[in-house]
Amino acid sequence: MQTKPVSPLSWVPTAYFAMGLPLILLNLVAPIMFNDFGISDTQVAFWTSLLILPWSLKPFWSPLMEMYRTKKFFVVATQLLSGLSLALVAMALPLPDFFPYAVAVMFVLAFSGATHDIALDGVYIHELSKTQQAQYIGWQGAFYNIAKVTAMGGLVYLAGVLEQHVGVLYAWMTIMAICGALLVLLGLYHMRMLPSGGSATARAAGDLAGTMRETGQVFMQFFRKRHIWIYIAFIVFYRFAEGLVIKIVPLFLKAPVAEQGMGLTKSEIGLYYGTFGVVAFIVGSILGGYFISWRGLRRALFPLCCIFNVPFAVYALLAWAQPTNALVVCGAIVFEYFSYGFGFVGLTLFIMQQVAPGKHQMAHYAFGSALANLGVMLPGLVSGLLSDTVGYRAFFLWALLATLPAFLITWFVPFTYPDSREGEASADTAAEA
Repeated sequence: MQTKPVSPLSWVPTAYFAMGLPLILLNLVAPIMFNDFGISDTQVAFWTSLLILPWSLKPFWSPLMEMYRTKKFFVVATQLLSGLSLALVAMALPLPDFFPYAVAVMFVLAFSGATHDIALDGVYIHELSKTQQAQYIGWQGAFYNIAKVTAMGGLVYLAGVLEQHVGVLYAWMTIMAICGALLVLLGLYHMRMLPSGGSATARAAGDLAGTMRETGQVFMQFFRKRHIWIYIAFIVFYRFAEGLVIKIVPLFLKAPVAEQGMGLTKSEIGLYYGTFGVVAFIVGSILGGYFISWRGLRRALFPLCCIFNVPFAVYALLAWAQPTNALVVCGAIVFEYFSYGFGFVGLTLFIMQQVAPGKHQMAHYAFGSALANLGVMLPGLVSGLLSDTVGYRAFFLWALLATLPAFLITWFVPFTYPDSREGEASADTAAEA
C-alpha cells in the first residue's frame, strides 16, 4: 500500500518547537529556577553553561546516527526521553540535596536535545526539496522562537503566578512537569506524523570503521581551509560578550535592588525578557537579513558586529541607574534583544558563506555552529564567579570590555569567497564584457 504524503505543515512547526524547548529550558529557564532555590550565581552560571556542551560536541556522533535506524526513530525517541528527563527533574526538586541530581538529569536532557537537533535537521533536509526547504524555513525559525516565548515568557510568568499560591517548590515542579508532558505528547504525535527521513545506511563493523575514517577526513579538511584559524577566532569572539551576560541577565533582573539588581518579579521577567524581548529578536533577525541583502555581507559585517555587541551596554546602564519605571526597563530589554537578533544573522551568514563552502558544506556548517556555541559556553562558565566577585555593576562593564576583540577581528577578517552582491557584480561585469 502507498502511504499518503504528509504535508510539511503537519510536522515542521511542531518538531522545531520541540527542538527549541530543551535548549531554552537549560539555557535560560534553569538559571532562574536554581536561583529561586538559593543556588549561587557562580554555580548556576557554571553548571547551566556546561549543560550546553553537547550542542558543541554533536558533530562527533552525528555520523553514527546515519548507520542505525531512521532519523524519525531518533527524533521520536529523544522527544520521549527529554519528556521523561524533565519529569525526573520535577521529582528531584523536593530532595534535600536536589542540585547534583537535577544537574545530572539535565545532562541527559542536553544530550537528548542535541541528538534530536541532528536527527530533525536530517529529516528536514532529506524529506524536503530545496524549494520546500526555502518555503518552510520561516515556519522552522518561527516555531523555534515560539518555544522561546513559551518557555522564557509564558512558563516563567506562570511560575511567578503559581509561586504566590503554592510556593516556589511546587511552582517549579509544575513547570517542569508541564514541559515534560508536552514533549511526551509531541513525541507520540510525531510517532504518527513525522516522515522517516531515510533509512539507515550501514550496520557492519567495517562500515563503522569506514565512517569514522571519513569523519576524521572531514575534520582534517575543515582545519585545512584558508584563513580557518582567523575564522575560528572570529566565530568564538563574536559572541564572547553574549556568553558572559546571557546567564547573568535573568539573575540580575531578579536580584534585589539592594544587591545591585532590578528587583523584578518572575512574572515581569517572563513578560519583558521572555515575551516582548523574543518578539523583538525575531523582528530584528528579519530586518538584519534585509540589511545584509541591501549592503552585502562584506560591507554589512562590521556594522552588524557593532549592533550585536554595543547594546549590551543597556544592562550596565540599568545596573548603575536602577530605574523604577517599567517602560524604561522593558524598553531597554527590547532594544537589546532587537539588536541581538539584528546582529546575530551576520555570524550565521558568515559561517554559511565563508566557513562552510566546499566538499563537506553541511558538515562544516555544523562545525562552525558548534564553535559558535562553544564561544558562548566558555565565558558562561566563569560569568557567575565574576559577577559574584565584583557585583553586577562592575560585571557589565567587564562585559563591555569583552566586546573589544570582536570589533578588532571583525574589522580585519578576510573573505575567501565573494558574498552574494559581489557575485552579482562579477556576473554583471562578465555579461557586459
